[in-house]
Amino acid sequence: MKSLKWLWQYISPYKRRLFLALGLTLTNAILSNIRPYITGLIVDGVFRGGNFDILIPLVLAFIATIVFKDIFRICDHYMLEDTSQIVIMNIRRDLYSSMQQQDFTYFDKNRTGDIMTKMSADVEGIRHFVAWVINSAFESAVLFISALLIMGYINWKLTLCLFLVTPVIGIIAFRQTKSVHPVFHNIRQSLSRLNTVVQENISGNRVVKAFTRESYEIEKFKAANLEYKNANIEGSKVWRKYVPLLDSMANSLNVIILIAGGILTIRGDMTVGELVTFNSLSWALNTPMRNVGWLINDSLRTITSLEKVKEMVEERPKIYTKEEYITKDRIKGKVEFRNVSFSYGDTLVLDNISFTANCGESVAIIGATGSGKSTLISLISRFYDVTEGEILIDDINIKEYNLKKLRQNISMAMQDVFLFSDTIEGNISYGVPDASFNDVEEVAKAADAHDFIVEMTEGYDTIVGERGVGLSGGQKQRIALARALLSDSPILILDDTTSSVDVETEHYIQQTLKQYAKNKTTFIIAHRISSVKDCDQILVLDKGRIVERGTHEELLAKGGYYKKIYDIQQGNLDKVTA
Repeated sequence: MKSLKWLWQYISPYKRRLFLALGLTLTNAILSNIRPYITGLIVDGVFRGGNFDILIPLVLAFIATIVFKDIFRICDHYMLEDTSQIVIMNIRRDLYSSMQQQDFTYFDKNRTGDIMTKMSADVEGIRHFVAWVINSAFESAVLFISALLIMGYINWKLTLCLFLVTPVIGIIAFRQTKSVHPVFHNIRQSLSRLNTVVQENISGNRVVKAFTRESYEIEKFKAANLEYKNANIEGSKVWRKYVPLLDSMANSLNVIILIAGGILTIRGDMTVGELVTFNSLSWALNTPMRNVGWLINDSLRTITSLEKVKEMVEERPKIYTKEEYITKDRIKGKVEFRNVSFSYGDTLVLDNISFTANCGESVAIIGATGSGKSTLISLISRFYDVTEGEILIDDINIKEYNLKKLRQNISMAMQDVFLFSDTIEGNISYGVPDASFNDVEEVAKAADAHDFIVEMTEGYDTIVGERGVGLSGGQKQRIALARALLSDSPILILDDTTSSVDVETEHYIQQTLKQYAKNKTTFIIAHRISSVKDCDQILVLDKGRIVERGTHEELLAKGGYYKKIYDIQQGNLDKVTA
């Protein structure tokens, strides 16, 4: 019920339209049950009573019910469909907005396929509920109740005989409800896993082909597809168990009418016309009874989807701006780590990190893969929050800043380069959408991207494929670097930005960066000593701890890890000690 109450907050702004549509549905149902009553009057009054004066008025009334019923039916369907689309648009908007507010931890723990299932299948299930299930349930109830009232008015004895079947149907429907809910939950989870397999395979199709693992991926998809099929089969077993019983009970009404109604007619307690009316109204009883099973199935399926969508919409990010925060449109750029530790789950990633980067200084971070370099710089932008200690910018804890303003003061070229399916110009100006073309061209030149861009058929208007398909690793890195430079923020973070470019290009980029980063606090993660040797301070990480720090010359003099990497890269293998 909590899920349905949550859904109502989206429906309530349009409740007048909804109630008007349901009012038309109510009228339709009543008109549908008036026609059998008119038929009975024609049989008794005209064919058996010989009163032909009432034939034309009754026939016109019969035709009028058909015409108005069809008009009202079209109107209520249109209004309900229109309302459902508006409701779903608003839910999808809030769902997407909530997703955008989530921090990295949320996406680390939730599979892309599951998120996509919520955005697509679950939302469509809610739309179906608003547009069809609510209306069908209301219509079935009105048909059933109005038919009973008309029958009771005509002959209460036969009506009572029919009404005795209702408790049995209620018991069957209740048992079906208890059985089907966990089944639909399992179906929903299986669909999520299937979508995840498909999404991962599409994203990683180049890796699949590179290692000729097509057969393995096909088998993995078959397994997920089989799981989804089996989950649906389990659902159909519940349907097979209960729905035929409901249909049988519904069909039993016709038998009761023929036997009991026939006896009452023979005894003179009913007229032939009344028996015809009862027989014609039987569909208004057995159709809702048949629909009970389907309506329960659709309702429980919707509740399962609602629970997932509601959970995501109401998910609050772990990292957020405090109610009382410090507003700074532009910071100076001093960064200080004070005894910072960070754990991901039970895994300690950073252990007691302390250092200070003054305004305009460049700080290099090197170390083996998995030593915590990328995690360290992710903490500056509050992609994650520290487990212990604190990070200060301009001597203020970063948790005191407005989160959006904080990140606007930090430019970042990430290790995992992501380019959108857009023009090259659009990708470079992503962070500064109102940037002039001259500014875009200037930073592209600084990142040594201009030359290869203008050689393309459409130049800066060239559309790159999803995730930058069609560009080399080095070209994507240079576009990402240009995007970071265009933001012109006081803090610049470059995470392994030149790993895929040649030495000559790297040297050119390093020289231009000196000019662009002159007044910026710059953090550089790199594996090449040539990329970091001119930095003001170099931090060497090992297993989440700073094991060495100093300038290039100071670290060489220490003869530690840094000196070892330097000798390897210089080809001085005879100087490398075990």
